[in-house]
Amino acid sequence: MNRKTMVLTAAAGLLTPTLAACGTATGGGAGSGAIVVGTTDRFEAAEYAPAPFDPAYAYDAGAWNVLRQTVQTLMHTPRAGGQPVPEAASDCRFTDTGNESYRCTLRPGLKFSSGDPVTAKDVKFSIERVLAIKDENGPSSLLANIDTVEAKAADTVVFHLKAPDATFPYKLSTPAAGIVSEKHYDAKKLREGFAVDGSGPYTMKAEVKNNQLVRAVFSKNPHYKGDLKLQNDKAELRTYADSTAMGKALADGKIHMISRTLSPAQINELSTKPPKGVKLTPLPGLEIRYLGFNTDAPVVKDKAVRQALAAAVDRNALINKVYGKSAQPLYSLVPTTVTGHVNSFFNKYGDANTAKAATLLKDAGIKTPVKLTLNYTTDHYGDGTAAEFEALKAQLNSTQLFDITVQGSDWADFRPAQKKGDHAAYGLGWFPDYPDADNFLAPFLEQDNFLGTPYANTAVRTRLIPESRRAADRNVAVPAITEMQDIVADDVPVLPLWQGKQYVAARDGITGVEWSVNAISDLQLWELGRGVSG
Repeated sequence: MNRKTMVLTAAAGLLTPTLAACGTATGGGAGSGAIVVGTTDRFEAAEYAPAPFDPAYAYDAGAWNVLRQTVQTLMHTPRAGGQPVPEAASDCRFTDTGNESYRCTLRPGLKFSSGDPVTAKDVKFSIERVLAIKDENGPSSLLANIDTVEAKAADTVVFHLKAPDATFPYKLSTPAAGIVSEKHYDAKKLREGFAVDGSGPYTMKAEVKNNQLVRAVFSKNPHYKGDLKLQNDKAELRTYADSTAMGKALADGKIHMISRTLSPAQINELSTKPPKGVKLTPLPGLEIRYLGFNTDAPVVKDKAVRQALAAAVDRNALINKVYGKSAQPLYSLVPTTVTGHVNSFFNKYGDANTAKAATLLKDAGIKTPVKLTLNYTTDHYGDGTAAEFEALKAQLNSTQLFDITVQGSDWADFRPAQKKGDHAAYGLGWFPDYPDADNFLAPFLEQDNFLGTPYANTAVRTRLIPESRRAADRNVAVPAITEMQDIVADDVPVLPLWQGKQYVAARDGITGVEWSVNAISDLQLWELGRGVSG
């Protein structure tokens, strides 16, 4: 998933008065009885990011976490993961043996938060709107395989696909397929600012200070009909400038839970010496981090350079120095717990294999040390990123095969530069749209991919991705998934580094914490409730 940060301009017209500091969460001052969750996600909107919460634009973890509370999808991922199940729909299924025609029947009595009925025409409008707008930063690629959408009756919608895709139900579970109304959303233009309207479990009120969203208050939607069971009537997402300030707010009782993102140091401290009344909870996670390459850039155009980097990097040392228990080495784009994962990079290069790296460069006739700048974003992936890139520089330079420098920049500058091809090598993260190997491969390898990379492999695009998507039984897709991972390890258009582990910290008396964030990092505020304080 494309992870952006957004800035709100005064022109958006949503500025509110300065938000006063609230009292302690345990005393009821933090959000008038709401369960308050802290986050370091930043929500800003500017000319380059005008519509943070429009389903046709939003394609980042933070914005999707807002949309999942407010905008319904036909399908959703169950609280414990697995295959998607109906949400706004009562039933969805393929109606042919080739996985090219998909029919959904809506639940009876569905309404938007305004009280207006939700019909198949609204579903059709919402999907076609995302495809028509096709924002370059948005999620339209998830729906690009849709050929036509039919509203067969008030409660029945049929999707006709261009090619077989057994993962299509997963795609309908993402906010890219969020259902919105023509009353609030233009068919051809983005809805700028922070307002969001849907038929999800909550309505949302945004509070803004100094052009940034500082608080989103979610109130139970009285018209909601769906598969989710709400354990609270009100929840609040409160933003913090950094994990230190957020951690202090939790320790002081000003918030009830930390969602994202705890620093490695905080995770270590909370696991050994937590503040009184605070507990750290580990959760499954599928976040990955990697280096990407502009394969047309002269310094990395020869794949021997990229292969040598893959051989020389020491993932274990990197993790031990920077991330500790919050990460584990990753030797494929596909995380270890996802069906089809193989350790393709380890099988080909090993780890910290300087001798192999030297041989690769020598055999290709490449002069050493290779001068290369690794670019990273300073304000998007948490407090460990700068230290991570300094550690990468140190370990690669110690081989004497590379002369590495590192350059950090704000996401607002970093991401556009990366997409334009200004960076030969750069660091990015990926939080999956859905928990299938397809979503860790196709977004990086298919045409019009997330990275905007010039890299193309004909076998992957024309044979292997289509072959993997034809298999309704994902175990049948494993040979194609394995071959794609091996091709990535050989060509190295990207270099996987580590897989993240998720942690949340919460105060005593809050229930449902173990279900509050699922494996693909979806925030599930409806799972949080109040129990007996410890």
